[in-house]
Formats: sequence, structure tokens, C-alpha cells
Amino acid sequence: MKIKYISIVFLTASSLSYAQQVKDTLTKESKIDEVAITGSRNKKRTVINTPVPIDVIDIKQVSQSTGQVEVNQLLQFSAPSFNSNKQSGSDGADAVDPATLRGLGPDQTLLLLNGKRYHQSSLINLFGTKGRGNTGYDMNTIPIGAIKRVEVLRDGASAQYGSDAIAGVINVILNDRDKGFEGNAFYGMNLFKSPGNNDVVSDHKVDGITFDFSGNLGTKIGNKGGFGNFTAEFINKDYAIRNANPEMYTAPRQRFGDAKAQNVYFFGNIELPLTDGLKFYSRQGFSHRNTKAYAWTRTADDDKNIPSIYPNGFDPIEDTSITDFTFDNGLKFKIANWDVDFYNAFGNNRFTYQIDQTLNATLGSKSPTSFNAGGHSLLQNTTGFNAVKQFKVLKGLNIAFGSEFRYEKFDIIKGEEASYSMYDINGNVVTSDTPKNLWVPVPNSDPVRYRAGGSQGFPGYSIDLGKSRNNFAAYLDTELDITDKWMVSVAGRFENYNDFGSTLNGKFATRYAITPQFAFRGSVSTGFRAPSLAQKYYSQQFTNFQGGELVTIQLASNDSDLANKLGIEQLKQETSVNGSAGFTFNTGKFTATVDGYYISVKNRIVLTGYFPRKELPTELQQQYPFIDQVQFFSNAIDTRTKGIDVILSYSENLGSGKLTATLAGNYNDMEITEVNTSPQLQGKEDVYLSARERAFILASAPKTKINLNLNYRISKFNANVQLVRFDKVTLIGYDDAEQIYNPKVTTDISFGYEISNNLNFTLGSKNIFNRYPTLQKDPVSDGNTEAGGIFDPVQMGFAGRQVFARLNFKF
Repeated sequence: MKIKYISIVFLTASSLSYAQQVKDTLTKESKIDEVAITGSRNKKRTVINTPVPIDVIDIKQVSQSTGQVEVNQLLQFSAPSFNSNKQSGSDGADAVDPATLRGLGPDQTLLLLNGKRYHQSSLINLFGTKGRGNTGYDMNTIPIGAIKRVEVLRDGASAQYGSDAIAGVINVILNDRDKGFEGNAFYGMNLFKSPGNNDVVSDHKVDGITFDFSGNLGTKIGNKGGFGNFTAEFINKDYAIRNANPEMYTAPRQRFGDAKAQNVYFFGNIELPLTDGLKFYSRQGFSHRNTKAYAWTRTADDDKNIPSIYPNGFDPIEDTSITDFTFDNGLKFKIANWDVDFYNAFGNNRFTYQIDQTLNATLGSKSPTSFNAGGHSLLQNTTGFNAVKQFKVLKGLNIAFGSEFRYEKFDIIKGEEASYSMYDINGNVVTSDTPKNLWVPVPNSDPVRYRAGGSQGFPGYSIDLGKSRNNFAAYLDTELDITDKWMVSVAGRFENYNDFGSTLNGKFATRYAITPQFAFRGSVSTGFRAPSLAQKYYSQQFTNFQGGELVTIQLASNDSDLANKLGIEQLKQETSVNGSAGFTFNTGKFTATVDGYYISVKNRIVLTGYFPRKELPTELQQQYPFIDQVQFFSNAIDTRTKGIDVILSYSENLGSGKLTATLAGNYNDMEITEVNTSPQLQGKEDVYLSARERAFILASAPKTKINLNLNYRISKFNANVQLVRFDKVTLIGYDDAEQIYNPKVTTDISFGYEISNNLNFTLGSKNIFNRYPTLQKDPVSDGNTEAGGIFDPVQMGFAGRQVFARLNFKF
């Protein structure tokens, strides 16, 4: 399912690279013969003659003209096939924006750092987010200040890079400058104004204040070409609250909006020649993010509230802490004219929760109001080698082969007892043996209801869990220039996982230059994605808001007794078939690229819908008396996606300056072709994959997304205007009603001035016309949207207008 994405940079065979146009837009010229290292292991293959589309994004130059301080949001408003949504009230996803490419899952795009596999986030998206049931990569653990460029391979690449590359590959290339210092200071704020009729209210007229400072230092090491490049960055962002007006809506949440966050980064990139023909390299990365996000409101008379503690009810705060570490090292050398790269890439992501402004209702007035709820972590260590050599066969043959061994470990970190336990009237933990007459009742309830245990807003993890696995891979990647006009590429990869078996995948790609201006390219491949350790072993009990009531849900792990008794099969790999075909056309001032794609994915792993306890076998009802509903991870669906990317760009000298215009669009159509229920649950397909779950999957990307970028540069002055149109999005609310969000256009504008060769100043505004998501129906189901506010977090965002100033300097 390729959602084609074009925007920032579209490097295509036999056309003037879109990257160059983007850089021109930013007032810089670029070399179009730069070697692309993603999608091709041929060191002589440039970005304009690859057989598949590779987009190259100059992060530094793009960020200078925008108000974006995070990689995800920068790509979101630059690349039509990339989607990353800010979330609100979605547990851990408030701190990690789920990102998708071509509308597939967050875990179906592989992330590389300088060509080496990057580790995933330990978070699994569960509540109220796109990519539900998926793990994924947290690109915001990499600071913009450390990045030289981003290469995006928009084609299935499992045969080249392994698991997770069904949708494509994003390769982040670190700065390698060996001298000088470059810094950036950014200050932005949201200027609140209701979109109309005072239906949205905010705490302050100015909020979401964001400060970002980064510094990047390059230095030479030794006298043989060694270098060190180091980046430190700090970002602080305040809340941007967008509540529904209580005089107009009875929304169940009183604190909807952007979370408060603080990020600290340090990244290093070192290369050091040891002897002639032997080079050592090392990449170090550390980031820490602290996020404070509001959960759903508990009203004063809520069963989960203790009025003596919170007489007016309360809004729990999820205080999350994410510590991320990466450490990659390697040696490059030659053996028999083969260029060999031997490396070890280590990464670890640790995610913990502190729940504040909350309580455990079963402890009554003695309840603490803050809990350590535990968390989760993911460790990944990859050791491998790659060897490349060119042969004089026809017009040139390039052969690359290699092998990798990967170790992964997923941990669940147990929280404190009161964060997950239910207590009886004597203050003892309730077990299956506790008589019901000792449970804590809700006062004056008829029929009698009982208090829910655990920390409200986010219940703690009740177990310590550690699960690991090994993976071995071997691959062969070849490219042959048959003539000066025609090249073909063939790749194959074998992988073996010790927890589910082996897989073999292949890819064929070709490019033919019909004329110097016009070229055809296409590919066909098979792909796979291994189930993540989190999907196999994650288990949690939590509360959810449904039809005006908070209910207790058990997410049962794939290997649990509960899942086994309901016939939920052990997770297996997802498989795909990818096909693409397109052409590029270039006349110098005008370029056009068109690519169509088709992706069929079988056995996609998603979360099932909620099965009510009363529909479970009697044995299970008795065994799990405290849960209202249960859900699972399952290879539940097959999907098919068809789409097309189109990029048109034109540049012209206008007066004393230069105008560059780029129109980039994506059309993406995904359908769910099959729902794979277990034998015991046949006939319950509408629960196994409910309408609500279907809507989440299909809303991972709008059907169309169009970018128009206009840039004019004259002397030291630069003006940039960007319009992005997001198509309608359809979700299903807790009242089972369709909630259709209207198409929207956001407008960003910036003005830059080069004060000197070493100093550049930019003023601008994101979403200058203050566009908010709007539903086709009004009022909004009494505020009962998926996110509990007057609207949901959809692709365009929900914070309204932001103004910003940016100062870039170097010396």
C-alpha cells in the first residue's frame, strides 16, 4: 500500500532531483550527483539514476524556513506519503507520535541511522491512536541539529534490509562536517483564537510556548582525514490546551491538547583512519524526554473518584520519562578489492510512567495521589558485515553481500503495588479468593457496583517480564548496467528467527532511459515483518471511556491462557507483495515524476475489538471477575493498497530573483480484504475487527494529500509559502456513529534574511489562518469523540496558529 509521498525531495532516475529543487527553494544550490546510500549498495549510483524513488531531504535547510523542531512533524508537513499525528489523552502515544509511510503501520517502515538498523521504541500504540496494536520507531529521539539529510526509499525493501521494510526505508544521515560551529535558536508560540462560535476554549491566549536551542561542532581528528562531529540540543514546550466550551458541549474531557514536553539530546559522529585502508567509526546518541499529558477527566461523582480527596473531580497527569541510547561502532577495510564494513549497532529505549494528580479509589481517603506505574524497555544489538565490489561486466556489475546477527530483548517493568492492585475494605489486596462482600462498594449504588483499583488515568504494570529472541540474516544485492540506458537490480535475503522460523524474500527492479529527458522505472518484490516482542508478550489491564462510562479492559498477551482458550493463534510474520511503476521527465526548468504502486499485505498484526465478558465461556468469566472486556493481538487482517505519486516542479528567474514552485500530491486507497478470525470466534468478525478498529486502520493516511510550495529568493531576502491539503478522515466514536472530519488546507509562511554570511534570521507562522479540524455534523456527538474533545487529533493537528522566530548562526 503505497501512499506515495513526494514533497521535500524526490530523487528519481533520469530527472533533476527534487532535492535540488527543494534546496533551491531554500536559497541554496545542491549537487544532483550525490551518491545515495539507501536502496542501492552501489557506491557509484547517484540519486538521479536509481531504479526506485529515493527522496533526499536536506534537514538543515528545510528546518530553517519552517516552525518545526521535531523530525516527525517536519516530514509530516513536507512529504505527502508520510503521516505523523500529535495525540491527546492516548497514554504513551502523547509522548511518541505514531508515524506511517504509505498509510501502512508504524512498524512497517524501517528506520536506519547512517545505514545501520535503528532500534524501535518500546512503546506499543494502544489507546486512541493511529497504528493501534503496532510498535514503531521514535524518530524524535534524533535531534534535527545532528542530521545532515534524510533519505527515504519509497519502495518495499525487505529483500535488501529485512523486517519492517514493507512500506519502505527512512535513513537518517548524521552531520559529518569537520570544522566550525553551527547553532540554532528557535522561539515559537500559539496565539489562541477559537475557530468560530467560541466552541473551543483555552487556558491562555498565548500557549504552547516552544524554545529550541542546538549547537553542532565539527573538528578534525589527526592528520589523516579523521573527524568528530558533536551535537547538543535542548527543546522545551509548554501545554497547548484546546477544550470544548462547556456551555456548548458536554465533552467528557476537560484537558484536551498538546502535552508539555522537555527534550535533551547529545549525538556524536566520529571517523578515524587507523592505517592506510583501515578506518574506525563510532556514532553515539543519547536523548531524554519528559512529557506531561492529561488523561481523561474523572468527575466529582465518578465511581473512580474519592470526593474527600478531589471534591471537584480530577484530571490525571501521565508523567512519562523516555531515555534512549544508541552506540554504533565499526571498521571499514579492503579484502581482495572488496570494500568491507564490519559493525555492531546497539540501541536501548526505556519508557517509564509516573501518574500524578490521581488516586486508587479502593484505598479511599488514604490513597496516595501519585504512583510509580512502571514501564517497558527494548534493547537491540546487531552485529554484521557488508562487502561490496564492482566488476567489469557489460557496462558495470555491482555485487554486495552480507550477514547480520541481531539480539532483541523486551522488558515490562513492574509498578508499585498500589498502581495496579484492587484493595478490599480491610486494605488487603483483592485476589480470586477474596469474598465479594469484602470488595469496596460505590456508595449508594443500586444495584451494587464496586470501586476499580489501580492508579486512575494509567494503571501500573503488575508483572516483571523479560523476553528475548535472536535473528540471523544473509543477503545478496546485485546491480547490472546492461547498456548506458538500461540497468537491472536483483536482491534476495534469508532470515531466521528463533521464535517463529525462516523467511526468504526477493526483489527485482529496473530503469530504462528512453531519452535523455524521459526514463521508466519499476520494481516488484516480496516482503515480510516479524511480530515484535511487544506484540507477542505485552499484557495490561486498563480503563477506557465508552458511552459515557469507564470500563475495565484486559489486553491479554498472545501467549496467555486467556488467548489460548479463545483460539487466538500464535503470532506469525506478516507477508507482502509490492509492485511499482513510474516515469520521470526533465526539461531543465520543468520536471515531472509519476509513480504508481500496489501493496498487498497478508496477516497484518492489529489489535482486535473488545469482547464483552458476558460473551466469554463461563470458565473464563469466573476466572477474570474484574474485567468488563478483553482484546488481543492477532494476525487479524489482509489489506490491499493502490496509489499514485505525482510531482511537478518549475523554476524560473523572475526579476532579480528566482522563483521555484513545486506541486506534490499523493493518492492512496487502502481496503481491508479479509478478516482472519479464530475458529472459536467465527461469526464474530464485527467484534474481532469492529467498525471502530477498521476506521483506525484506514485513517492512518488521508486518501489524498497535496503540497504546494512557492519560494522566491532575491539577494539576501527569501520568502516561502507552503500550503498542504489534507483529505477528509473518517473515525468511529464510542457511540458507534461516524465522525467525518472535513478536508482542510493549512498555510505556512516565512520570511528569511541573511544578515551576514554567518547569520540568518527567519520570521514565520505555521497554520497562519488558524485552521482547526471540523466535523461534518455539529454538535459533535455531545463531545463524545474518539479523543474525548470537540475534535480528534487528525493529520493537520489541533493547536491552531503558531508564530515563530529562528536565528541560525555559525563561526
